[in-house]
Formats: sequence, structure tokens, C-alpha cells
Amino acid sequence: MLTHLSIRDVVLIERLDLPFSPGLTVLTGETGAGKSILLDSLGLTLGERASAGLVRAGAEQASVTACFDLLPDHPLPTLLAEQGIVIDDPREPLVLRRIVTVDGRSRAYINDQPVGVNLLRRAAALLVEIQGQHEQMGLADQGTHLDLLDSFGVPPALRADTEAAYRAWMAATAELAAARATMENAAREEEWLRQSVEDLSTLAPQEDEETHLAGMRQSLQQGERRGEAIAAALAELSPRDRRSSGPAAALRGASRTLQRLLPSAGDTATEGADRLAHEALAALERAEEALGEAETLLSRLAAEADSDPRLLEQTEERLFALRAAARKHGVSVPELPGLLAALGDRLAALDSGNVRIGALETMVRERRARFEDAAGLLSAAREKTARRLEAAVTAELKPLRLERARFFVTLPPLPPEAWNARGREQAAFQIAANPGQPPGPLAKVASGGELSRLMLALKVVLAGRSAVPTLVFDEVDAGVGGATASAIGERLSRVGQDVQVLVVTHSPQVAARGNAHLRISKSVAKGRTETRAEPLSTEQRREEIARMLAGDTITEAARAAADSLLQG
Repeated sequence: MLTHLSIRDVVLIERLDLPFSPGLTVLTGETGAGKSILLDSLGLTLGERASAGLVRAGAEQASVTACFDLLPDHPLPTLLAEQGIVIDDPREPLVLRRIVTVDGRSRAYINDQPVGVNLLRRAAALLVEIQGQHEQMGLADQGTHLDLLDSFGVPPALRADTEAAYRAWMAATAELAAARATMENAAREEEWLRQSVEDLSTLAPQEDEETHLAGMRQSLQQGERRGEAIAAALAELSPRDRRSSGPAAALRGASRTLQRLLPSAGDTATEGADRLAHEALAALERAEEALGEAETLLSRLAAEADSDPRLLEQTEERLFALRAAARKHGVSVPELPGLLAALGDRLAALDSGNVRIGALETMVRERRARFEDAAGLLSAAREKTARRLEAAVTAELKPLRLERARFFVTLPPLPPEAWNARGREQAAFQIAANPGQPPGPLAKVASGGELSRLMLALKVVLAGRSAVPTLVFDEVDAGVGGATASAIGERLSRVGQDVQVLVVTHSPQVAARGNAHLRISKSVAKGRTETRAEPLSTEQRREEIARMLAGDTITEAARAAADSLLQG
């Protein structure tokens, strides 16, 4: 409920802080005292249109702050959380604040966090309903009627069953639509799909095959280069070209030549030179042996490093084929096995799609039938509840001087494409203000005063069934008096037992019913006019109601009449 309203520099109000209590609070004062300014200030915090004309003359800006206490199950914290505004402690007051500058610009805040006006309006719609002479919020909105009707007497289980059946139907419908889309896409690309699956199946890519082939290719290339080097070394030692002599032939030729230089046995003339020749010949023999050993070792290396050129060629062909397939399908080589599986599934879905679609179509029909059964039971319950609500509201109209009016609840059916989780119909509250007049929407058929009293009758019947904890009635008693005003006061008091009610009134019968009383007055000080509001004590209430009864001159008879009204 609304607990506090702080107003700064709004029109004739310089500074005003008002506490509010549960139950019925009445606001009274002479015409022109500024009651409308108070409501306009409250309206600012509820997201109503701001204008520079609301800023008090001489001030830079106007501001209004409204504080609310929320019940634990109130839906507003959920709405705010969806918008990123988290209420840390739900026991703390919720604060709405609006600032308007002299250039007409405005800023809005919820718990000191800046918000857009649209969010402010959505939040305010869960906190306050205003029923006035010229503007209606809440019950005049047809979008609220179905929930209010259901809350009046429709078993919650019927609505829950309908919602569950609708969601199951929609889930099956979405699944069928997805299957049909898949089938249509697959059918359009069937030829490509079959060819791709055939090509990839022939290629048969394996997991991690690219890594394995790349490593194998590198190893084979290294082996090929090794073999070529060994073969080149052997060729240097043993040339295949007979026209060229290798090192072995050169060594043998050198040995033969040197042997011819050696003297025959017993020749001592060149003994020193012969010794050197023998040593040279021995060195040549050792070189020839080392060369033979090197050739043997190189031959063994060549045998061990003998690579298969065909294997390298096959490895490269396989690797290039995999990479070409990956480029063709726009994937990496490791993704080819998964792509083959996915394309195979799509091809299988195409082959078996008609069977699956047939099964889903059967499911959709069954679930739609289930929804229609549940919605039919809900519609029947709503029809009965609507007649009860009509009777209850119509019974409240006569004491409110609407005895000729008739209240109707219509349940216009929705076309099948508009069926939803709440059922197959809308709800609309309508009024026929006079006999013979066709019923029409509340806000269009009744006059301002009639509409306010009709809204009061609805609130009496539907008390406690709305999440909105605060109701504001602006001159709901306009144009009536006597017994009708008493009836209005009694009903406002009754509604105040379930929710907080604020009412601007000129009727002493209504004012006497308040649990709290605020008097709005206007005074002139230092050449400036200022609107004030003050809570009244019991004695001050007696004087205010007596003034409302007698006018400027308060008589003892008026005070006695005020006492009578205050005593009920």
C-alpha cells in the first residue's frame, strides 16, 4: 500500500509530506483548495504525462516521491527483476520518484535507479488504480476483465488444466513445424544430399586421419631424402658410368704404379727410398680397405633406407583428397566424419520423414482435442461465474442510484488462431445505463459520475481479488447526496477492509466513513498562494464534516449531525 507521499515545488505546493494508513482515507477541502494538485502529484509518480506547468513558479524543478509497502507475494518484484532491478530486501519500502524540470523534461526512478516512463507505468499499474470523473485506470481496461472474472469464482484447477493442455499442444505444433521444415529443406537438396553422402562414404574419412597421414607423409619424405643422399654417396664411391673412375679404381691404379717402382730383392742402393715407398704402398692398401668398408656400410644403409615411392604417392593422394572434400563442404578435415553422419541423418530423415510427420500430425490433433476439452470445461465455468458476477454487481447498483442500469459480462469467443493459454474466449464487462439501451463498454456508455459509482460497485464485489493494493476514487459521489452518498460511503469503507482506499470527496456522508481524514486547504503568505494538507484529529474531523454540512457558518445542529455521521 501507499505509505508516504512527498511533494516538492508542484504548482501551489512548496513542501508537503503526507503519511498514509491502511483502510479508507478521505481527502476533503473547499473547491479550488488544491485536491486535484495532490492527485496530479501522485499521478506523476505513476507515470502520467509531465509538463513544465507543474513546476512551482520560481523553482527549477518539481519532484514527487511515493513510498509503498508490498506484500510478500506481490508480482512487482518479479517484473522489476526481469528489467534488471533487484529488490535486496522486500521488507524495505518501494520508492517511486519523478522529477520535472522547468523545460518540461522529466526523469523517473524506482528505488533510486533511473528507469523509463513506460516501466514506471507498468510498475505503477500493479500498485495503484485511479477511478475518476474523467479518467479510469484498472477496471476500465478490458484486458483485466478475464482475470477478475476467473478470480470471482472459476476453479483454479480448470485454468491450470487449460494452460497445461495449451502448452502441450503448442509444443507438439512447434515440433511438427520443425519436422516439416526439415523435410522441405531436405527435399529441395535431395540430389545434392545423396551425392554428398555417396562421395563421403566412398572417401570414408576416419577420426584423426589427417594428423596420421600428415605425419606419415613427413616421415616418408624424410626417408626419401635420406635414400637419395646415401645413393649419391655410393655413386661417388662406385660410379656406374664406366667412363669415370671412382676412388677405389684410383687407389688400385696408384698401388700398381707404386709397386713397379719397388726394387728387386737384394738391391740396397735405394734402401731409404724403398722403405718410404713400402710405407706409401701400405697406406694405399689401408685406404683401399677403408674405402671398401665405407662402401659396405653405405650399401647396408641404402638397403635399410629403401623407401617405397608408391607409398608416399598414395599417402599424399589420400591426404589431398580429404582436404579437397573439406574445402568443398566448408569444414575442417577432422569434421568430415561428423558431417558424413549428419548428412546421413538428414538423408535418413528424408527417407523416413513422412512416417514421423504423420505421427506428429496425430499427436497435434490429439493434444488440440485435449485442449478443447479442457477449455470447454473452463468456458462453461466462466459462463456460470459471469451470471453470478452480473447478479452481484447489479444488486450493488440500486443503492448507488444506478437502479436502471444493468451490468453484463460477455464472453466473446476468440478465433482458433487467437486461442491461448487462458482459453478460447475474452471477457468484457459492459453496462446498459438505461432500459432499452444496448450494453456497451464501461468507459463509453456511462457518464463520469455513473462510471465512478459503477467501478465502486465492481470493487465491492471483487474486493481482494486484484493484486493492486491501493485504489483512488476522485469525487465518486459527485452529483449525489443523502442515502446515495451514505451508500457510497458504506461501500468505500467495505472495500477499505480489503485494500487501501483514497477518496476525494465533497460528501459529509462519505467523509464520516474514513479511517483517516486529510484536509486540503489553500492560504496566502507573503504574497504567495500555497496548498497545504493536514491530518485531522477526531475533533477536527467533527468540525470539517460540520463545515461540509453547513457551509461557512458552522452551527450546533451541523455539529450534532456530524456527530451522528461519525457514529455511523
